[in-house]
Amino acid sequence: MKIPNQNPSICSCVNLRRASRAITRIYDKALEPVDLKITQYSVLANVARSGPLSSSNLARILRLDRTTLVRNLKSLEAAGFIEEHPEVTDPRERAIRITEAGRQMVEKARPLWVQAQQQVEDHLGSAALQQLTTLVTSLETLSDHIA
Repeated sequence: MKIPNQNPSICSCVNLRRASRAITRIYDKALEPVDLKITQYSVLANVARSGPLSSSNLARILRLDRTTLVRNLKSLEAAGFIEEHPEVTDPRERAIRITEAGRQMVEKARPLWVQAQQQVEDHLGSAALQQLTTLVTSLETLSDHIA
């Protein structure tokens, strides 16, 4: 069995993508008992927190492109966790809200998410985690300026 390359790349993008895949695996593994992926949990938790909102606003909150968001919305709607919200101010927009089943799923999944959060903080340390947050915010700012 060949061991994957553990050495960092000279490419910052490759390194960040590797880190993204690694942390996604941690959260996805933690959420396995409730059969959610971290992307789905994030959508549900944000809809629960924000109340009914348009998919465009949700995409902005999550900093996701609409295609990725729509894919997650379809699976969450099929599972009965979200539904269309009839009060749409712009007819070109799709508004969504969380269902009672979705709220219950967020409540079941939150402790698992908290466990994953703690696992990451325990491994990295709170100072490194704060530094990571700062770096991500800085990179988002850079990408916003070149977009």
